[in-house]
Amino acid sequence: MQHLCAPWRAEYFNSKLVDCVFCEIGKDATQDDKTGVIFRAKHCFGVMNRFPYSPGHFMVIPYFHTDNIEKLDDEIWFEMSYYVKNGVKILKDELNAGGVNIGMNLGKAAGAGIAEHVHYHLVPRWERDTNFITTIADVRVNGVPFHPLFTKLKEAFKTITEYKFERN
Repeated sequence: MQHLCAPWRAEYFNSKLVDCVFCEIGKDATQDDKTGVIFRAKHCFGVMNRFPYSPGHFMVIPYFHTDNIEKLDDEIWFEMSYYVKNGVKILKDELNAGGVNIGMNLGKAAGAGIAEHVHYHLVPRWERDTNFITTIADVRVNGVPFHPLFTKLKEAFKTITEYKFERN
């Protein structure tokens, strides 16, 4: 396997020095442009993935810190689902994604990189967007600059109406 020097990853490793990187991002709205926050709602927020699987990959994260979705109140869960649903539409409309992978890796055994705080991934996909380089060279190529995508998605989320939870 080839090893590539990727000094920009130091930001990710250094962020692990805090108790929870998602809690740190969630509590400081003044840093949203720096941390990649694309929306804030009552119970959750959206943040661009700094190390995306594909351009436009972002996450929906509850403010409530837990590693178990079973511990999320219905109001939090439904609000997250609302923003996931709208996020899929935004990725299709704004980035012309042909499809979107959504999901959660719950626990380290399931592949979660940040297992201590549940979060949804929304990964935009296009036909034939995978190629041999990941398989052959164990390298992932992202040819789209971060900031224009961040700005586009942040602006699109401003058009989404706030979620209103109603108990039956």
